[in-house]
Amino acid sequence: MKKKALRILVAIAVFAFVVAQAAYGIYNYHRFRQSKREIHVVDTTSEDASNSIEEAIEEYQEIVRDINEATEYPVPEASEENVEYEDISESSFEIHFFDVGEGDSTLVECDGDIMLIDGGTPSCSQFLYSYLEQHGISYLDYIVCTHAHEDHVGGLAGALNFAKVGTAYAPITEYDSRSFNSFVKYLSQQEKRITVPEAGEHFMLGSANVTILAPIDLYLAEDNINNSSIVLRIVYGNTSFIITGDAEEAEEKTILDAGYELNSTVLRVGHHGSQTSTSQAFLTAVNPQYCVISVGKDNQYEHPHEVTLQKLQEAEAIVYRTDINGEITCISDGDNVTFVTEK
Repeated sequence: MKKKALRILVAIAVFAFVVAQAAYGIYNYHRFRQSKREIHVVDTTSEDASNSIEEAIEEYQEIVRDINEATEYPVPEASEENVEYEDISESSFEIHFFDVGEGDSTLVECDGDIMLIDGGTPSCSQFLYSYLEQHGISYLDYIVCTHAHEDHVGGLAGALNFAKVGTAYAPITEYDSRSFNSFVKYLSQQEKRITVPEAGEHFMLGSANVTILAPIDLYLAEDNINNSSIVLRIVYGNTSFIITGDAEEAEEKTILDAGYELNSTVLRVGHHGSQTSTSQAFLTAVNPQYCVISVGKDNQYEHPHEVTLQKLQEAEAIVYRTDINGEITCISDGDNVTFVTEK
């Protein structure tokens, strides 16, 4: 008798829960003007009570599915296209192209999230340390070392001496240079390791969507490590930005062949404006309104090259250069961008 009484009490409790949830479901169901359905009432005194309860639960779950369909709010798939159009009505976005001489360093800020891309030469370590300290940036959500050359990885040790980091990206985990080994050393002191991204990955920086476009074929780096560069496309509202590292024409071709969406508002021109980067096909696909060249004044490589500058002129892009304009800050409201320079 005790077991039977216990079964009845359990059945009554489950029944009460089912009825309450079903009632709530029917209430929402009517809100969306869907047709009525009756819920089967369980007779808890019968020997088939447990079977009836299971049937009632199944019927209730079916009603909930109908209600969800009636709301017409489909769950979006996790794709780049769906993430691109975030609500940015109360959002902010800035990119700072630092003047680090013949090198690269870029800081992206969106809704309080921070991404540092490259750090210039080792001599830029103190600059990055001081900049982060002065601006109260004690945490970097992402650090991206586009590739292992000293003029890109050198100053990242200084940033890591001041700020903690969430995720550190690089195309490789080992490289025989003091600068790259310092980068790895200071990451390890934070118990962090390099993450090697795959082309096609994307992640959110605040309400901005960041996509890894390259590297796609690391065999290209065997002849030229520039072609191991991590290339990023950042989408914020209706504005977009491509950061290319030192990717040269061979790597640009792999990006074109992959069929990515490349059209962007701003292009950070590859390899300091070298003639071995910014192929005509790549430039046409990006079709930038603005271009930024990070380059040192009177550098020994004669960057930016006249051939590249001619291409940018023919593309009718407005060009900013760190050797002429100093630090370049690009601010986006999601529809338009404005530039502020500080020499």
